[in-house]
Amino acid sequence: MLDFDTAQQRLLDLPIADIPVETISLQQAQGRVLAQDVVATLDMPSADNSSMDGYALRLQDYVPGSSLPVQQRVFAGQAPQPQEPGKISRIFTGSLIPEGADTVVIQEVCSEEDGQVTITQAPVKNQNIRRQGEDTRSGSVLLEQGTVLGAAEIGLIATQGIATLTVYRRLKVGILTTGDELVPVGQSRQSSQIFNSNAPMLTALFHTLGAQVEHVLHAMDDMDATREALNTLFADCDLVISVGGVSVGEKDLVKPALEALGASLDFWKVRMKPGKPVALSSVNNVPVICLPGNPVSAYTVLAVLVSPLIRKLQGRRQCLPSRIQATLKTDRVFNETRDEFLRVRITQDEQTGLLMAEPYERQGSGMSSSLPWANAFARVPAVQKYTGGDRVWVYPKEDWIR
Repeated sequence: MLDFDTAQQRLLDLPIADIPVETISLQQAQGRVLAQDVVATLDMPSADNSSMDGYALRLQDYVPGSSLPVQQRVFAGQAPQPQEPGKISRIFTGSLIPEGADTVVIQEVCSEEDGQVTITQAPVKNQNIRRQGEDTRSGSVLLEQGTVLGAAEIGLIATQGIATLTVYRRLKVGILTTGDELVPVGQSRQSSQIFNSNAPMLTALFHTLGAQVEHVLHAMDDMDATREALNTLFADCDLVISVGGVSVGEKDLVKPALEALGASLDFWKVRMKPGKPVALSSVNNVPVICLPGNPVSAYTVLAVLVSPLIRKLQGRRQCLPSRIQATLKTDRVFNETRDEFLRVRITQDEQTGLLMAEPYERQGSGMSSSLPWANAFARVPAVQKYTGGDRVWVYPKEDWIR
């Protein structure tokens, strides 16, 4: 068995073909990955403007106790006249600063009567002025290639008036579930059968990760059916995920079906719990990851082991999300021969401020109820005893499955 970190790195080291790109509108950009740098074409702000409602003046015209006549009223979007000596301009947030003015005094320390303004608090030169280019300069890189676009990034791009972007095409994923015992959700089942929860669960996971699920196929325990399904997926997808059928039982047919298609396994079995039976292979340069059939195991493996590869195939700059440290909150002792990924709920201790990781009561790989309950996975290293009070590395769901 490969240790977890070696297996994860081997996935990340896979050579990948050039990712196709496409041009989309800014309105379609949520969740997409930039295929080239976005470069500023404008200074932001594009001109000096006021950060407050108030009055603009030349500081040299201020005399304590005296008043200044209002020269003009400048609203946002209007072009002001140059500031005249000995006068003051009414100004609003976002209004351009009149040429020659060097100070904005907030309206709360000013009183205006009959067109005359008295300032009750001594102003400071350059206060309340946003200077041209203080946020971004024309020609500077706003966002780098490989950035995942969210609302904040889209808002920044919009300040430049950029309406179209070059992004990587969405990763096309094919999912294959296997087994005579599985019945599609919504159909009737026999007592010897179970519902195929992996298909909708993994589809949802890939959507959360920003991938496009091209096919979701199911193959009964038949070599020809398994090989035919794999051929369809390899023809249409950039990444193939199989679930189940990769162990050593008589009806575990994915491994021999892959070998019949000319593939060889790069690795098989990873020292992690849950999720030991994991395999990596490829056919015609399309990688295939073989996940264990147990839903909890499949979810965990995809989230913490495989998701970095998915980000790489999407063209993302950051493939490995951050981990955090937390203190185990439990009376149990954990001591496995494999790295164990506990389903935990992260909370903050109100007295100490420490992050606490509380394991789900039942950690068996058949406990699907643990997945929606948990908001993270806590990694307990192999062959070491861990219990309450010990510090562990934690993989937050919100980072590792998006």
